[in-house]
Amino acid sequence: MLTITHLLVALSAVTGSLATPVAKSTGDDSPDFDFSTNSITRRQDYNQNYKTSGNVNFSPSSNGYSVTFSGAGDFVVGKGWRTGTTRNINFSGSTSATSGTVLVSVYGWTKNPLIEYYVQEYTSNGAGSAQGQKVGTVTCDGSVYDIWKHQQVNQPSIVGTSTFWQYISNRQDKRPGSGTVTTKCHFDAWKALGLNLGTHDYQTLSTEGWGNAGGNSKYTVSSS
Repeated sequence: MLTITHLLVALSAVTGSLATPVAKSTGDDSPDFDFSTNSITRRQDYNQNYKTSGNVNFSPSSNGYSVTFSGAGDFVVGKGWRTGTTRNINFSGSTSATSGTVLVSVYGWTKNPLIEYYVQEYTSNGAGSAQGQKVGTVTCDGSVYDIWKHQQVNQPSIVGTSTFWQYISNRQDKRPGSGTVTTKCHFDAWKALGLNLGTHDYQTLSTEGWGNAGGNSKYTVSSS
């Protein structure tokens, strides 16, 4: 079983290293007005799609994604925005894990400082990518989250091989289905603990798996 986050390298099962997932950006992040609900949302314009080995069938849509997987060595797929912020991220769907480690997270990066972050909503093994040093807890969206930090040394990142910190909120009351992630709640808690973010890069809701992972996910994603 891996004790370190995923993301992504075929060697992660051995070295604990990770790599930047391939992501595709389309459209824009301009507001859309939904006349049926009298509400404004923002378009998801970022498809995250990375795998190293195994069977991973990823199908993005205009407002979410689905994925089935088996025998997966390492993958991450998802839907989101090319620029992160303190948006409230709404997700609706389900995840079923039959083998390996599988997690569903709000996931993103910042620059200056270079930070990789997770808000883990569901982890099939209870920990997911949570590792390193536990530095506190925070209550957000109806659950306590354990807050972790972990340093990656000379590992792949969105700016190439680098040394950077991971910030991780791991939800104690796991929810593989529907909910809202109030990212500001986590960002403020991290800041209070001295875990400062930089300028936001992309931000997604993602399904991730490694260690011969099997299962499926399907979600719609929006923001408010």
